[in-house]
Amino acid sequence: MLEIPVLYSFRRCPYAMRARMALLVSGMAYAHREVVLRDKPAAMLAASPKGTVPVLVLADGVVIDESLDIMRWALMHNDPEQWLPGADASLLATFDTAFKHHLDRYKYAVRYDTDPLVHRAEGLAILAELDRRLAEQDYIDGAGRGFDDIALFPFVRQFAGVDAEWFDANAPQPVRKWLATLIASDLFELAMVRFTPWTDAQDGERRSRPAAA
Repeated sequence: MLEIPVLYSFRRCPYAMRARMALLVSGMAYAHREVVLRDKPAAMLAASPKGTVPVLVLADGVVIDESLDIMRWALMHNDPEQWLPGADASLLATFDTAFKHHLDRYKYAVRYDTDPLVHRAEGLAILAELDRRLAEQDYIDGAGRGFDDIALFPFVRQFAGVDAEWFDANAPQPVRKWLATLIASDLFELAMVRFTPWTDAQDGERRSRPAAA
């Protein structure tokens, strides 16, 4: 039996980012195992055969391999910023399906053999919902950051990064301000700490991290 949960993660994966950020805010101790996606550890694949990150293996052996579920698990144990009550299932579903669909085809147009500008326009249209919410408040969930902000922002960040100049000129100003605030946050900085890739021959690097400011 493990002493503390083990998180298999990949630094640049947006799904892993939001899981790490929720774990950090919750203050839960866990072992971080950084994965090289082209050489996935056998231990991770044994825990979750689908082979995607993040994967959280709990101390009792239970496996959670969906990022939103990892977020919920961490916050159910400790939710100091009260993220869970404000989570919007419909908004989360829109971004995890429609927005992610267009993001992939905008960013990886050659892979999908599609017109990236069509999908960029569709992604921008979906951002209008965030613009509506952010017009009168600093974060999607209100005056402070919440579950929806952290769950969605890694994907908006990825969308913005495809063509930063275009995004700065065309994305709604409230969305750009919101994104910049989250990128500049201590929480995101902590979530993006670099780890040496973990291998099956090692013990996981263990870090007990306090809640982020």
